[in-house]
Amino acid sequence: MWFIFAVAAASCFGLRGILYHWTSQRPINRNLLLLGVYLSGTIITLAGNMFIGQSWTTEALFGILMGTFSFVANASMYKGYAVGKASIVALFTGLPPLVVMIVAYFLWGEGLTGWQFTAFFIVLAGLLLVKYSQDLKLNQLKGIQWGILTMLFFGFTDVSVKHATLSGASTLPVLTVMFTTGSILFGISWAITRRKEEAGSLNKEKTLDRWSKKKTIVWGMLVGITNAVGMILIFPAFRDGITGIVSAIVAMNVAFVILYARFYLKENWTKREITGLSMAFVGILILRIAS
Repeated sequence: MWFIFAVAAASCFGLRGILYHWTSQRPINRNLLLLGVYLSGTIITLAGNMFIGQSWTTEALFGILMGTFSFVANASMYKGYAVGKASIVALFTGLPPLVVMIVAYFLWGEGLTGWQFTAFFIVLAGLLLVKYSQDLKLNQLKGIQWGILTMLFFGFTDVSVKHATLSGASTLPVLTVMFTTGSILFGISWAITRRKEEAGSLNKEKTLDRWSKKKTIVWGMLVGITNAVGMILIFPAFRDGITGIVSAIVAMNVAFVILYARFYLKENWTKREITGLSMAFVGILILRIAS
């Protein structure tokens, strides 16, 4: 059953990635949008628990850690989609299992098999091909640094979710704390950005055609449904499944974004990019099979 939950979560996160990319190309305040995303998650999980009645325990405080890591990961992913190539940024969103496997080894003694080591090096080789496929032109490598941050902090988020499940935390209470934490952090980020705009330190031309606050919040809350449902589904997957396998399956949400970038956005790929992306996918598949 955990496998079904993991696949369903991957589908939700794939749709979230597509919506993030589409929205990142619009004149919209990023922090206000993501505030809406996390407010939506807070409302959904809090309202859901009012009916289900899961117990609130001190373990729910793991949500603070989850919310902080998720805040950095989502902000980095959105920024990457705004300034970089969608397929390259999306690739990094598929690599948190590497981070999870390494951290899980030190925390819980989950060792790596020969196949996992092989997959690790295949993925790294694919990343190098993607990185250098643009002949080292810096202006064409935009987004990679945000992709790396996305990879690291989504990995840390997965690890903190696993920690929460091992501690016995109830799903909806810990997710409510997580989304509340994210809402506060994005709210602070939005307030800081707004203050800079009012002080005139940011380019005023960029704010002229921006979506209204109400429209941005409402759209963010709609996008937040995919994020909230994905997190609700991933919890039982981590509770009953093996950490590395669940993380690898969920990471396959990258396929949705890369296919969207190729067939809807009509992004052109060089031969090296195709080879690098293919190698990385093969590595992720080996992780999924061999974990």
